[in-house]
Amino acid sequence: MFAVHQISSELSVLHIPEICTWNISLESTLLDLPLYNCQIDLTQQAKEVAQAFEGNSMLPGVILTERGNFAGMISRRYFYEKINRRYGLEMFFKRPIEVLYRFSKQELLMLPGSKLIVEAASESLYRLAELVYEPVVVEVAPQTYKLLDAHQLMVAQSRIHQITNKLLQKQTQAKLIQTEKMASLGRIVAEVAHEIRNPLNCIWGNLTFLLSYFENLLQLMSAYQEEYPEPCPRIDALKEEIEFDFLEEDLPVTLEGMKLGASQLLNIVNGLHHFSHMDETKPVEIDIHECLDVTLLILKNRLKNGIKVVKKYDYLPLVSGYSGQLSQVFLNLLVNALDALTEYVADRELDTECADNWQPQIQITTKVVETAEGQWAAIGIADNGPGIPPENQQHIFETFFTTKPAGKGSGMGLAICHQIVTEKHDGQLNLRSQLGKNTEFEILLPIIRKT
Repeated sequence: MFAVHQISSELSVLHIPEICTWNISLESTLLDLPLYNCQIDLTQQAKEVAQAFEGNSMLPGVILTERGNFAGMISRRYFYEKINRRYGLEMFFKRPIEVLYRFSKQELLMLPGSKLIVEAASESLYRLAELVYEPVVVEVAPQTYKLLDAHQLMVAQSRIHQITNKLLQKQTQAKLIQTEKMASLGRIVAEVAHEIRNPLNCIWGNLTFLLSYFENLLQLMSAYQEEYPEPCPRIDALKEEIEFDFLEEDLPVTLEGMKLGASQLLNIVNGLHHFSHMDETKPVEIDIHECLDVTLLILKNRLKNGIKVVKKYDYLPLVSGYSGQLSQVFLNLLVNALDALTEYVADRELDTECADNWQPQIQITTKVVETAEGQWAAIGIADNGPGIPPENQQHIFETFFTTKPAGKGSGMGLAICHQIVTEKHDGQLNLRSQLGKNTEFEILLPIIRKT
């Protein structure tokens, strides 16, 4: 008689989850899928395997053991194919299952439970045609095995494919929205900069005349003093009341300060106008150093906590591109460096063991490099902050990937930078980072070749 206790099955027809209820994601592994555990010893008769299949119509196969150890697998399809052949019942049904298994032993696909579903599906499909629908043996723990139905693996892979398509659509839509936002913002900034620049140019021009007028008045006062050296009580009282000596000394300094402030404000407005060119339709010749300096000017108020910017500019020829978009790349990379350093400074202040002479620094380098593909303008933006963990570096340019807290980062900045550099400028954006030491982003832009 067939001993029921000799066959253990963890899944029955009634408990097989529907595909729609599976908690499937891009990172799902084989352990997230329904796995079957029906074990039969090699010494048991083949008819007991048949009874196991009859008791569970969803069972894709049985695991064969020898003295409790894994010995192999026989699938439902393969079992009935052999049994239903001529003389199959006489040859195998009442004999130990080992006879059938040894008669035509097949190659098994054995995978660890930690294997990603998408990778497992790929390996399963690359099997021989007659083995594609054979169950996959999954090692759920050391020396512990279960079976995975190949059909359910393919359905799960199809589900992941749908999730991937939806995510790509979402990413594409987010990129379009972000691009439109930046273009709209660029147009608004350009209009505001234009409105500010007109009165500012008036102030700047009049300050130049005002300085000239003041010098002329001082010359006139000096001439009066030479022509009329005799003191006049009324004039002397007025000079004392208005502190003429101090006014004569301080007014030129005040006017020069106003001129300097107006000059800086004019540079900022021009920088904003330059930075706002997000909707440029044609590439132009760009001075990379000018783009960098304009971006640094805009970020001037962010340079706190003792963060120092070191510029090491080498000669760079002009490059062809979109100045507004490249300024956005420089801005995003510099803001990331500033955020990393600001947080690192705060952490070190709380750490009583950090008593070295470390100073937060951002270094910007430019130079010409040559590769097998030609000459490139290389721009390096590096910080001596905490660095990026190796497990994050491979995802750093992915859309929506961010290590910042909720509300602090959208995960779009570096993805857009990568798109602008690689797709819009045929360049390269590389990352080099050592955990606990530094992070450097290198931008390579093709140099214009004059013909």
